[in-house]
Amino acid sequence: MKEVICEAKNLVKHYPLHGTGFGSRAGVVRAVEDVSFSIARREVFALVGESGCGKSTLGRLLLRLEEPSSGHVFFEGKDLESLSAREIFQFRRRAQIIYQDPYSALNPRKKIGQLIEEPLVIHRWGSAAERREKVADLLHRVGLRPDHAERYPHEFSGGQRQRIVIARALALNPIFLVADEPVSALDVSIQAQVINLLEELQEQMKLTYLFISHDLRVVQHMAHRIGVMYLGRLVETGPKEAFFQEPLHPYAQALLSAAPVPDPKAAIRKARILLEGDVPSPIRPPSGCAFHPRCREREAICSQWVPPLRDLGSGRRVACHRR
Repeated sequence: MKEVICEAKNLVKHYPLHGTGFGSRAGVVRAVEDVSFSIARREVFALVGESGCGKSTLGRLLLRLEEPSSGHVFFEGKDLESLSAREIFQFRRRAQIIYQDPYSALNPRKKIGQLIEEPLVIHRWGSAAERREKVADLLHRVGLRPDHAERYPHEFSGGQRQRIVIARALALNPIFLVADEPVSALDVSIQAQVINLLEELQEQMKLTYLFISHDLRVVQHMAHRIGVMYLGRLVETGPKEAFFQEPLHPYAQALLSAAPVPDPKAAIRKARILLEGDVPSPIRPPSGCAFHPRCREREAICSQWVPPLRDLGSGRRVACHRR
C-alpha cells in the first residue's frame, strides 16, 4: 500500500454571485462539487477536462490558496483546516505551485535572482551569501546559468521564464507540486524540454505532482494515474494504462477520441465521438448527472440522480449509472 501524501474528501467550492440590489445574491458558481481522491508519495496524478471544469480551482484548494466551501484536505495525514497560522506557514515549504503563464507569474520590475530568492527571504532561510548560492544552484538545476540571476524577466524566452518559475517553486525544497497547465503557453518544441525537466526533477528530488492539463499527449507521457473532471465533478479515475486502453465514462471516451493521432497514416484510428450541445453553465448545472444532456447513452435515471464515483477494482472508479 503506497503512502498517501495528499487527500481530498468531499471538497466543494462555490463562488457567490451578487445581484443588483444591496446585499442580494443571484446564485452561486459551482466550481467544485463533492470531489474526493488521494495522491500517493512520488506519484504524478493528472487532472484532465475541458477549460472551466474546475481543475485549477481544485489545485488551489489542495494548497489552501483558496478556502473550500465544505470538505477537507489532508496533507501527510493532517487536516489543513485544523492547522494554526504557524503550521500553515510551515506547510508552504512543503507544497508549492507552478503557474500556467510564466509571463504574468514573474514581477517585471525585479531581477531573476531576487524573484527566486524571495521565498527564501520570507521563510528566513540562510544568510545572504547562502541564499545567493542557493539561487545559483537552482538556476543550474533548471538548465540556466548563474549569471542569469542579474537579468530581468523580459530578457528571457517563454520556455526560459517557465524554467525560472519552476526554480522559484523549488526554492524551499517542497515535496508536493501543483503544476497548473505548466506547458500550455509554450511552443510544442519547448513543451518537450520543460516536460523532460519536470520528470528529471521528480526523480532527483523525489517530488509528488498534481499535474493539471487538457493535453492528453502530455498527460500520457507524465502521469501515473488520471482523473477526469466534468463541470466540477470527478467522473473517472484510474491508472494511465487502463484509461488510454479503455476509458469507461462516456465523457472520457469522447475526450480520448478527440486526441490527435501521432501517426496520421496509422491503420487503426479511433472513431471521433462528437458531443451534442455545449458545456452547461456551472451556475445552473443540469439535474442528475451533469453530463447527461450531451451523453449518447443517457437513460431516464441519468437526469434524476447524481451517479456516485464507484470503485470497480484495479484502482478504477467511475461515476456513471451504466457502468
